[in-house]
Amino acid sequence: MNLDGVFLPVTTPFDPATGDPDLEAFAANIRAWCTHPIAGVVVGGSTGEQALLDEDELLALVGRAARARRDGVAVIAGTGAESTRATIRLSDRSAREGADAVLVKPPSYYRGRMSPEAIRTYFLAVADASPVPVILYHVPKFVPVDVVPDLAGELIRHENIAGIKDSSGDIHNLGALCEAVGDRGSVVVGAGTLLYPGLEIGARGGIIAVGLLAAGAACELYRSFTAGRAAEAGRLQERIGPLHKRVVAGTGVPGLKHGLDLLGLVGGPPRPPLLPPTDREREEVAEALERAGLAAGLPQGV
Repeated sequence: MNLDGVFLPVTTPFDPATGDPDLEAFAANIRAWCTHPIAGVVVGGSTGEQALLDEDELLALVGRAARARRDGVAVIAGTGAESTRATIRLSDRSAREGADAVLVKPPSYYRGRMSPEAIRTYFLAVADASPVPVILYHVPKFVPVDVVPDLAGELIRHENIAGIKDSSGDIHNLGALCEAVGDRGSVVVGAGTLLYPGLEIGARGGIIAVGLLAAGAACELYRSFTAGRAAEAGRLQERIGPLHKRVVAGTGVPGLKHGLDLLGLVGGPPRPPLLPPTDREREEVAEALERAGLAAGLPQGV
């Protein structure tokens, strides 16, 4: 599984009348993002409200993304569940719907019993059974169980584990993961503030929510870096970094979805118990987009 490039952890639009996933709007968003040179999309990640989706809803979204994507764009499904059995089942069913890989977070409900050995056993069982490559997911903000660098370095030896997404937002942890994984797999950045510095220290790409708002800038940053144009990549990082801080980190999924609405895509409401953004948050999102040079109602550009 090639994890080089920019991957977008896509949102899930819900029909305001029924509360069900709006598959047509979802497909339209996918097609719009695919006009940019993205490497892939993640369906059912944290930004996609996976924790609030029914299993059949996630599978329908994976299938629709697989049909709507441009050729060459990978579909990665978020399949991490609390039980090993459920994760294996969801990974298998996602592959049947067209997923090229699965993104798997560690279980955390029985946090006190989630020793390194328990986490190792869980990921190895999933990797043994999954028909598509597994990407480890380290997201301590939402899942308080660490996939520490030493464990990641050990797990990456499995032939069906392709890499790890690090959403810690900690550049030192990211560097330690790059060192532990080495050339046996890929480390991808999960925070939009760290795409450029992450690439500098050995990350292969990024799965970054800020790219949903500024796909053109994120892809151009990656292209500039790989072409050796460090100054240009740095300038683009300075542009998308504040957008990540103010919208993705600052207002979360509800504010990010509002930003998509402002840009002419379909964001829509979050699924309860998440609440819509406040009036102040809506203003902050609009201001952040304007400062990033993204005009309301226009496609995302460089």
